[in-house]
Amino acid sequence: MKEVILTKEGYQKLQKEIELLSTEKRREVADRIRHAREFGDIAENSEYDDAKNEQAMLEHRIATLEERLRSARVISKKDVAKDVVSVGSTVRLKDMEANKTFEYKIVGSAEANPSENKLSNESPVGKAIIGKKKGETVEVTAPRGSLKFKILEIKAA
Repeated sequence: MKEVILTKEGYQKLQKEIELLSTEKRREVADRIRHAREFGDIAENSEYDDAKNEQAMLEHRIATLEERLRSARVISKKDVAKDVVSVGSTVRLKDMEANKTFEYKIVGSAEANPSENKLSNESPVGKAIIGKKKGETVEVTAPRGSLKFKILEIKAA
């Protein structure tokens, strides 16, 4: 598995999710299975089948997250350059065509979430701005066409 880059916050979030899934969710699924068994013959019991499928998906999710944590490299504040864009930077960009300003935190792909303004270092915009300095303008080929961004500010998150 390839290295997963996480911020400290992202690492802690993954740990919490594993904890939740390993405790509460496992108990809930086990209760569903136990309850479904009470209906009798499990060979023709759709509730039992559903609960067993949910258990398999839950265990797969837990295993995936644990693997992600094992291969994680956590970025600390001291690792984040202040003069160039890197994972862990908070960047203010100006869309040159729309004349709008956006602020994004650059994170690894595992914790990217556009609705929280967390942009993956592997996304088209992320790739284009990594290593660039304040004041530089970058052109990004995105699914909706070519975009131009000017880097207005770089902060260590």
